[in-house]
Amino acid sequence: MSSFTTDIETKLIHASTNGKVERKTGAVNVPIYLSSTFHQDSFEEFGPYDYSRSGNPTRQALEDTIAELESGARGLAFSSGMAAISTAFMLLSAGDHVLVSEDVYGGTFRFVTQVLTKLNIDHTFVNMTDLQAITDAVQPNTKVIYIETPSNPCLNITDIEGVVRIAKENNCLTFLDNTFMTPLYQRPIENGVDLVLHSATKFLSGHSDIIAGLAVAKDEELGEKLAFLQNAFGSILGVQDCFTLIQGIKTLSPRLKQSSDAALQIAYYLHDHELIEKVYYPGLRYHPGHDIHNKQASGSGAVLSFRLPNKETAKAFVDNVKIPVFAVSLGGVESILSYPTTMSHAAMPSKERELRGITDGLLRLSVGLEHVNDLISDFDQALKIASQKVNIVSSAN
Repeated sequence: MSSFTTDIETKLIHASTNGKVERKTGAVNVPIYLSSTFHQDSFEEFGPYDYSRSGNPTRQALEDTIAELESGARGLAFSSGMAAISTAFMLLSAGDHVLVSEDVYGGTFRFVTQVLTKLNIDHTFVNMTDLQAITDAVQPNTKVIYIETPSNPCLNITDIEGVVRIAKENNCLTFLDNTFMTPLYQRPIENGVDLVLHSATKFLSGHSDIIAGLAVAKDEELGEKLAFLQNAFGSILGVQDCFTLIQGIKTLSPRLKQSSDAALQIAYYLHDHELIEKVYYPGLRYHPGHDIHNKQASGSGAVLSFRLPNKETAKAFVDNVKIPVFAVSLGGVESILSYPTTMSHAAMPSKERELRGITDGLLRLSVGLEHVNDLISDFDQALKIASQKVNIVSSAN
């Protein structure tokens, strides 16, 4: 990009083309190179691309884009967020140990507990809102500290710089899942994190139309190691999905800003509602870690969670809400309501969920681009019905 381009909003739009149109035709969009293989002009020296598993110009444009947005040295595009996370964990070796955020995404929990253990890679789940707990959990063979902040689904906040300091003192790498915040609001590499991961299916794409994962390494050496594993596993993102993701990234700023503004209004509405036991959202001034989050992020995001009294009340609310889709995933232009117990964290045993505050009454909301007043009105009528059902049950008892 040109030296005058410093604002992230401008980079989101122009990073994929390096601020220039395509030379031969003047196309303003990155071409889709639908080719599995590439002719080599020289018998003895190959060009930059030979086989699309190892590299493709369309995918390269996406990878360069996310590297620039995250202030990293090397970006890599994977077939899913879990492909990116799983490949990153393969940087570990048998006998290593990893510290993981206690309230990590269910898919990551499943990989750590059911796959890494088969490879003789040990783990410890830690409350990463507590830096002393992290320090105490580090072992001589700890090689990676894995962070989610805000975490999924209870939006717990980890002090990124504090964890990086602990990691450096113990010769560990730091990995951070930045799916909720995206580089628009949070750039962990600038805080010293070694590897940033994304489920790009979510806000970066923004339209619930592709499955994709991204990784960005702070330095070239780590990027080369991860690129070797990506090529070895073949877990690449197809070029059509690369193009779609590039287009989605261009509109990230207005999408996420509008959704985040609406999320804050909805969070305050839910906080004041008598049926809601608790609201989890870093934009609320009384949310634990609010000040730390504001120090390391420039926005609060579009995801919030809220706790109803029990499963029956949550079901009544979901059955009667009209606008949000009830589905797995988040980050779309449509609001998405999900039930972590049977969706994002179904892989986590019920006892483990309860320890992390993922109760049977917890719902997670990804706020879309609908008018916030329509969403609040919809929630209001659904909560009235749910409240009536609660009162009927209470009266019967």
